[in-house]
Amino acid sequence: MEFAVCVLFAVRFGAAAVLATALAAGALAPAQADPDPDLGVLFVGAHPDDEASLLSTFGQWREKHGVRTGVATITRGEGGGNAAGPEEGPRLGLLREGEERRAVGGLGVTDVYNLDEADLYYTVSAPLTEHAWKHDDVLDKLVRVVRETRPEVVVTMNPAPSPGNHGNHQYAARLALEAYRLAADPAAFPEQITGEGLRPWSVRRVLANSAGAEEENPGPDCERTGPAPESAGRDFSVWGGRPAPSGKTWEQEEREAEREYRSQGWEGRPDIPEAPEQIGCDKLTELANRAPHAPTASAVEAPLAGALLPGDGGFPLGTGLSAAADRSRVTGGDSFGVRVTVSAPKALAAGKVGLDLPPGWRVEGDGGFGPLAPGSSAEVRFTVTAPADQIGRVVVPVRAQSPDGTGTTELCLDVVSPVVAEQARLPAVAEFQEWVEANGIPALRDVVPPVQTVPTGGSRTVQAVVRNHGSTPKSGSVVLEPPAGFAVAQAEKPFTDVPPGGTTTVGFEVTSTDPSMPTGTQGGDHPYQLVTRTDSGEARSGAALELVPAAEIPQAQADPVVDGAAAPEEYPSPWIDISSGWEGDDCAGPQDCSARAKLAWRNEKLHAIVEVTDDARGAVLAQEDCKRHWRTDALEIAIDPKGNSENTSSTFKLAVLPVTAQGPACFARDADNKQGPGGETAPGVEVASVPRPGGYTVETSIPLENVPGSVDPGRLGLNLFVYDSDTDDQVGQTRIGWSTWEGVQGDPYRWGVARLAGKPAGQPVGPPEPALPLDALASVDSPQSIAQSVRLGTSLGGAPRASAPAQVTDASATAGEVTAKLAVRGPGTVHLFAVDPTGVVLGEQVVEVDGPGERLVPIPVRDGRPAEVLAGFRSSDAATAASQSPVR
Repeated sequence: MEFAVCVLFAVRFGAAAVLATALAAGALAPAQADPDPDLGVLFVGAHPDDEASLLSTFGQWREKHGVRTGVATITRGEGGGNAAGPEEGPRLGLLREGEERRAVGGLGVTDVYNLDEADLYYTVSAPLTEHAWKHDDVLDKLVRVVRETRPEVVVTMNPAPSPGNHGNHQYAARLALEAYRLAADPAAFPEQITGEGLRPWSVRRVLANSAGAEEENPGPDCERTGPAPESAGRDFSVWGGRPAPSGKTWEQEEREAEREYRSQGWEGRPDIPEAPEQIGCDKLTELANRAPHAPTASAVEAPLAGALLPGDGGFPLGTGLSAAADRSRVTGGDSFGVRVTVSAPKALAAGKVGLDLPPGWRVEGDGGFGPLAPGSSAEVRFTVTAPADQIGRVVVPVRAQSPDGTGTTELCLDVVSPVVAEQARLPAVAEFQEWVEANGIPALRDVVPPVQTVPTGGSRTVQAVVRNHGSTPKSGSVVLEPPAGFAVAQAEKPFTDVPPGGTTTVGFEVTSTDPSMPTGTQGGDHPYQLVTRTDSGEARSGAALELVPAAEIPQAQADPVVDGAAAPEEYPSPWIDISSGWEGDDCAGPQDCSARAKLAWRNEKLHAIVEVTDDARGAVLAQEDCKRHWRTDALEIAIDPKGNSENTSSTFKLAVLPVTAQGPACFARDADNKQGPGGETAPGVEVASVPRPGGYTVETSIPLENVPGSVDPGRLGLNLFVYDSDTDDQVGQTRIGWSTWEGVQGDPYRWGVARLAGKPAGQPVGPPEPALPLDALASVDSPQSIAQSVRLGTSLGGAPRASAPAQVTDASATAGEVTAKLAVRGPGTVHLFAVDPTGVVLGEQVVEVDGPGERLVPIPVRDGRPAEVLAGFRSSDAATAASQSPVR
C-alpha cells in the first residue's frame, strides 16, 4: 500500500413540473458527445452541497491552470430537509441534483456523477451508513468512475468519527481512500478491465476538506498558517480573497453558487465581506500520496503540485515517490526497515533518497537508485533505529533528487512505549481504527482522542486496554489518575503475562463527585492520565472524561392528563433545565430561547411536560411536513432504551411541532428505529401543545412499548432538544437541550442518563431491525444524469454498461406528442424524457421492453418545443445505458 502520510426506484410519478424546476437555469448540459471525460481533480462527497465550501478553490484552479474538476456524489440527499417545497424522497433527490449542477456549474464544474445510493437521516455512524449502502456495490461504482475519469487528485471529506461528523461524510471519505488504492490494482474489480475495457488508474494524491476552516484564521496570511498539531498529514491552505475574472472575490463567487441550494435554506446567505482580512482560507489535508511534492509551489498550486501541476525544480509529472515503514508502531531503541519507492513515467537519471531524521536517530543505507527506464521503479531500503527515550509521533521528511529534479514526501512514525495502557475507544472509534489498520493509513489512527461519558453524580466503568509492543511477556499495573471532580474506587489495577503483540483489559469504577460541575459542552472534556508500570519503566497516555446530566424520574400517583398543564401531583419531580446551547446561534437571553421540563412514569408510560420560552415564532409548517422539525420551532424527545446504543437506529425519537398550518400540533418519529407520522409509528402517544405569551408548553405521554426493545430502568438514555427559529425562511437558528454536544442528536452515548425510580427491570429484549429510508432516485430516472452520460460517454450512475441495451435512435414530433423509436437488444426498463432546447422536461414515459427489435413509444408533451429525447435504460442485472436523439 502506498499511503505515505501521517432500492431500485422507477420514477412513475408524473414529475414533469418537478423536473422543469430542477432543470431550469442550465442544469441540463447539452447532449453532444465529449470524447474526453478526463479530470484533473475529482471531489467525492456524500450529498449535493458537500463540495460547496471548496468551490472558490476549484474556481481558482480552473482559472489559473485550466484544471478540470468533477464531483462524485454518492447520494442525492433524499433524506434531508427541504426548505423550498414539499418534495421528499426521490423527488427531493431530483431537485437537489439540479441545485448541485447549477451551483458547481457557476464555477465551471460541468461533470457530476451521482452513484444512486440512499441518503439516510442524519447519523454520526459510519457503520450504519455501510449497512445502508452495501460497501462492495458502492465501491465498485466509485472505482469505475475513477477509472473512467482518471483524476490525478481526489478531494474528499473527513473519514474520522470526530464529534458531529456526519456518518455519510465519514463513509464517503473512506470509500474515496479505498478507491485510491483499488483503482490502481488490476486485480480489484477485474470485470471492469476485462469486460468493460477500462484500465487501472493511479490517483496521485488524496486531500480531505476541513469544512469551516475558512472562519478560523481569516485574512491573506491564512495561507502561511502552519499545520495543526493533530493534523493527519501535510496541510494546504488556499485563500478565497483573490479576485475572480468577474471582479468579485472567489469567496463571493462561491457564496453566490451556494445560494442555488434553496432546499437547504441557503438562498438567503449574506454576501461575503469585502475586507480582505475578513476572508478566510480553504484548508486541505493530505491523507494519501504517491507523488513527490514540488519544492517551491505557491499556496494556490501547492495542493496539486507534483501530482497534477509541475513545480519549479520538481520531478517530471507522473513521477512516483512514497515511503513506508515495515511497522506502523515502533518502540524506542528498536531498529526497523523503511522502504522508499521511486517510479518513473519516462527515463529518470540515477539519484539518491535521504531521510531527514531528528537528532539521536540512526539510519543505515546509502539511498542510491537508478537510472530508471520508462515505466520502471526502484525500491530504496533503509534500516532506522529510534532513540531509546523517544515517544510520540515523528514526521520524517523524505527527499529524493536526481539531475531530473527534486521532490519530497513524508514518513509518519508512531514511537510507543513497550507496554502502554490506553482508554478503550468508543465503538465507532474502535471500528474506525480497525479500518485504518486494514487500509494501511496509520497517520489517521489516533485523530479522534479517547473519551468516555460519566453521568453527573453517578459512576461508569472505564476500560483501559493494555498493549504489549515489546518482544517478551509483561506484567505490571495501571494507575488511573482522575481529573478534579472525579474519584476512582481502586486507582491501581494489576495485569499479568501479556504476550508480545497481545492485549488485556482492566476496568476502573469512576464516579462523579462534584454536582456543581457543568455538563455537556459547557463542561467540556476533563483530561486525565493512565500510567502503566512494568519492569521496562513507566508509560503515560492521555484520555478524557465528559459529564452528561442525570435525573431520577419518579412514579406518578395517577396518569397525568395530557392537557399542557402540570399539576403538582402529576409531576412530583423538580424542573430540569434544558437551555444549554449545542449548535447554531447563542440565545440572546432567556426570553429569546430557554426551556425546562418535568418527567414522570406510570403504567409503562413515560410522561413529560416542557415549557419553552420563545419570543419570536418561526415558520409554521404543514402537518404533513412534521418530520422536518429542525427547520423551525420544535421539541424532540430522544430515548435510548438501555443507554448503550451506538447510533440512533436502535432508539426512539419523537418530534413535536407545537403549531401547524392546520392549527393543532403534530408529532412524528424521525432518524430512529422506525420513522414516519406519529399515528403510524408511535401508537398510543398523546401530545398537547398550548401557546402562551412568550412561548408554548408541550405535554406528551409515550407508551414504552413504542421504544425499540426493552427498557433498562436503571440506565435509560434520555435527551430533550428544543429547536428555535425566529424567521420564516425554514432555517433553524438555535438548538438548546439537556445534554448538549456537537451533533448530539445522532450520538446516544452523549445523551443524559435517567433512572425510573421504583420500576422493576424486565427480561432484556434487543431492538428490532431498524426501518431505514432507502428510496433513492436512480440515474436512469434523471434526465440530467442521462444527458451527462451521453455527453461524456461514461457510465450512468456508476453502474456497469449494459451489453444489450435499448437505445433511442430517432424521434419525431406531432401536435402534443413525440414518438421515440427504440432499438431494443435486451430486456429492461427505459425512461424517456422529451426536453426543450433549454433542457426543460416537456414529457416523460417509462416502458418495459423485451428484445431484440424496434419499438415506437409515444411521449405526451405539454406546451413547448421538444428538441431531443433522452433515454435511460436499466437491465434486469442493474447495468445501464444512456442515449439521445434529436426530435425531427
